Amino acid sequence: MKLTSILVTLAVAVILQVTLARYTVGGRWVFDLVVVGVVFAGLQWGPVAGILSGTMGGLMQDVLSGEIVGVGGLAKTVVGCAAGAVGAQFVLVKPSARMLIVAGSTLVHRVIVLSLYGMIEQQWPVFAWGAMLGEIGINSIVSLFLFHAASVLPGVMERQRISRRSSLSRRRW
Repeated sequence: MKLTSILVTLAVAVILQVTLARYTVGGRWVFDLVVVGVVFAGLQWGPVAGILSGTMGGLMQDVLSGEIVGVGGLAKTVVGCAAGAVGAQFVLVKPSARMLIVAGSTLVHRVIVLSLYGMIEQQWPVFAWGAMLGEIGINSIVSLFLFHAASVLPGVMERQRISRRSSLSRRRW
């Protein structure tokens, strides 16, 4: 069941990333929803899930984006493992605490990707601090909504199930 949950999380993250990436305003709005999905999987299900989701999500995103295959996979694997380890060591219940983990993971991911591209191309790639801060902000806001929904949704479904059951028990013919 955990593998199915990881695959569904990754599929939704990759589909949303591919779908929404073309609607960015002139490349100014940068976001990486796959990183949010990888960190979500790592925090929800542990470091092994973070490694698995990071590897698969990063490789899928590399293949779909046309970039050097393996750079995003390696960076997302490191980030997913680290997020899973942090989630296993500390009790992070509030969505705001998990949002901070996503913000730090986004920064670490971007630094790893830039460093790997710098080593591969033998020159430091040009990047804008504003774009990186914008990516951290957008990923953090998306993760706040995601983690809040993940914490609230099971309670809503349980209340609906209980109310449905109690209404059936009142009707005895």
